[in-house]
Amino acid sequence: MERLDAEEVSSAELRVEDVSKRFGQVAALDHVSLLVERGELLTILGPSGSGKTTLLKVVAGFEAPDSGRVTVDGVEITVRPPAKRDIGMVFQNYALFPHLSVRRNVAFPLEMRDVARAEIDRRVTDALGLVELAGYDERLPRQLSGGQQQRVALARAIVFNPRLLLLDEPFGALDRKLRETMQLEVRRLQRRLGLTTIFITHDQEEALVLSDRVAVMNKGAIQQIATTTEIYERPASDFVADFVGESNIFHGIAGAGGIVVLEGGRTLRVARALAAGRKVGVLIRPERFAVTVANQFAGEVIEAIYLGSSFKLRLRTGDGLSVIVRQPARGKLPVVGEHVSVGIEPDEIHVFEL
Repeated sequence: MERLDAEEVSSAELRVEDVSKRFGQVAALDHVSLLVERGELLTILGPSGSGKTTLLKVVAGFEAPDSGRVTVDGVEITVRPPAKRDIGMVFQNYALFPHLSVRRNVAFPLEMRDVARAEIDRRVTDALGLVELAGYDERLPRQLSGGQQQRVALARAIVFNPRLLLLDEPFGALDRKLRETMQLEVRRLQRRLGLTTIFITHDQEEALVLSDRVAVMNKGAIQQIATTTEIYERPASDFVADFVGESNIFHGIAGAGGIVVLEGGRTLRVARALAAGRKVGVLIRPERFAVTVANQFAGEVIEAIYLGSSFKLRLRTGDGLSVIVRQPARGKLPVVGEHVSVGIEPDEIHVFEL
């Protein structure tokens, strides 16, 4: 089992350079560029129709771009057929052959490459061991759970030692608990093999759990590429701030000395000083509010939800703002109509230019 490991995997650097793709009048990809480092797990995150799956298909060779190019370790593969790209893929629907056993499903890409039978047997055994399916060799896909079928698909994707691994929303059909388990298993396996990986999802929590970096897409373009911490703490735009995590987003004008005046007239003191007169966006994460003297928000509770470890409150302030607040679940859940006062420290407020 140990022989299919990092020393057998030759991870690659992937570059997508100025790639565009249109379907009729729709720009599915609009001059997209990105770099995935060797051994990195990059998640492409975005809503339905953002272009993330089209980008994956261009990398895999299932779609030809209208312009731009794709290279692996400096070698262009833009027009190379999928079977010649040395890329493993895992799909949401598993794409297993229903009439073939687990062993035959995993062996299939090796048989297509005319690998010797003894080597096929060795590699399939190793791959099944890595995904913890040793002993399931002769079962058919219909005799497996959803999570087990996904493991078979993953074993098939890595058995031929691909240079890149692409995963297209692979856990979308799984229940939440199993999905969380599979996320950790994929991350463990990816790190163990050091395999350059692109993971596609519309689930921002999944992206934060799995990734070294995240690329947020919308309307065919990449809005921001950054580490998970930076994407969450310092989003570059309204869209990224709103799409990744719960957010309170306001607009205003930067004043002198770290002051922002929001639309409606409220003044906030922030840690980042911007040029006076600039239009800015202000992000406050709901969990960052506290009982503090700085930047007070007092208002009436118009919604109160118990979430086990926390209370989620929606407040309407006296100046008309709607504010989402998360508090540790201590004491009684505030009731609708109750008045609550919270504050936010300047260094907990993220300000970005519009």
